[in-house]
Amino acid sequence: MNFPVWLLTGVAVSALVPPGAAEPALSPTAWTLHETARDNGRRLARIEATFTPFPAGAAVISVDPGQRFQTMVGFGGALTESSAWVLAQLGEAGRAEVLRRYFDPVAGIGYTLARTHINSCDFSLGSWALAETPGDVELKDFTLAPMRRWVLPLIHEARAAAGGDTLRLMASPWSPPAWMKTNGRMAGGGSLRPEYRTAWARYYVRFVEAMRREEKIPIWALTVQNEPEAVQSWESCLYTPEEERDFVRDHLGPALAAAGMADVRLLGWDHNRDGIERRADALFGDPEASRYLWGVALHWYISEDYAASSRVRAKYPDKPILFTEGCWEAGAALGAWRHGEGYARQMMGDFRNGVSGWIDWNIVLDARGGPNHVGNFCDAPVIVDTATGEVRYQSGFYYIGHFSRFVRVGAERIASEGAPAGLNAMAFRNPDGGVVVVVLNETDDPVTFGLAVVGETNRGCRIPAHGIQTYMIGR
Repeated sequence: MNFPVWLLTGVAVSALVPPGAAEPALSPTAWTLHETARDNGRRLARIEATFTPFPAGAAVISVDPGQRFQTMVGFGGALTESSAWVLAQLGEAGRAEVLRRYFDPVAGIGYTLARTHINSCDFSLGSWALAETPGDVELKDFTLAPMRRWVLPLIHEARAAAGGDTLRLMASPWSPPAWMKTNGRMAGGGSLRPEYRTAWARYYVRFVEAMRREEKIPIWALTVQNEPEAVQSWESCLYTPEEERDFVRDHLGPALAAAGMADVRLLGWDHNRDGIERRADALFGDPEASRYLWGVALHWYISEDYAASSRVRAKYPDKPILFTEGCWEAGAALGAWRHGEGYARQMMGDFRNGVSGWIDWNIVLDARGGPNHVGNFCDAPVIVDTATGEVRYQSGFYYIGHFSRFVRVGAERIASEGAPAGLNAMAFRNPDGGVVVVVLNETDDPVTFGLAVVGETNRGCRIPAHGIQTYMIGR
């Protein structure tokens, strides 16, 4: 199934308006509309933007490009060992097609961010580390060898599909090597032993150096620890807020700075919304720790208190918040339309509260929602039957694509207010001045609404039941 040719076309736009200059009115001839809906078969389909007269008395989505909020850093997914293994079962052509649809900026949904794991995670084929020798504090035996069979080829292929350094890679550890931990194993929680804090900080530096030198892969960002408050049956490591603060301030931050890695963004927390405020206060409330941290990372599990991000942003406006993991648990769920809707709802909740980018979990999994070496199966936007080679693009793929395909790196979220009951809307202003409006309908009925964008003629619109639309207004 190829993307239709009309999905590959862009919208003609003018250059950026010089600072202080009057912005030209939006051109009504530049409207485009893409739609995905459960019941009409459309999947990111470009359809004719046929507008009705502005509906008198109907609810109106009002968009004001002059009211600007956070700047977007991109959209993406995780390149795990499990995803790499699944894609390898397709063969070269099938793997390239999936990656093209994810990462190609024209023919795909334009992912510009990716996340991978330092050492193994639950979505690995087994448990492994890059420095397995106990007591090797100088990391003489550090090696990327465990990544070379599956993970590194996937990263290289994703980069090629995205256009090289256009794809910015984040790396996160789930656990230090077992010999560095209080429980003597990578799984089951435990903490970093104090005597190995310097060696563990050096480990991040060695990883970044090796990826650059040996693989020519730049690391755009690091997180300190994946889910530092979770004791898991898979790779995990606990940090209190104060322990993470002290590790960043006294070990990791100075190690990265001494290695000349100021260009590598460091993010704390990397866990759920319910703990982000306390963690941000600990990390950013200490000036020495804060100076090493670019921002904080966020997951969606447990809490839907999206406003927690707004409260953090209000206290620390210079610290971006990046969403770095979310998925639907309990295994693959083929055809589950609610999962796509859930992605869009979560993204809109986060963006309305200052989150600057969004990274999904595994880009691809098998028909069980794995492989996963501890049986923690999950759903993914793309599911592959490794026995037959069938590739299923789930609703989540298209719903995420309604954002990632059209909202560019450097876009700003802009004001969008009002919507009929059951609708949700979000708007962005791209760096070229064009406006993107995403409208979500999770109800069982089609909905008519007004769309009023400052500088453009008001329009009457209609969205199908269980559908999502992206309106683009160019200059």
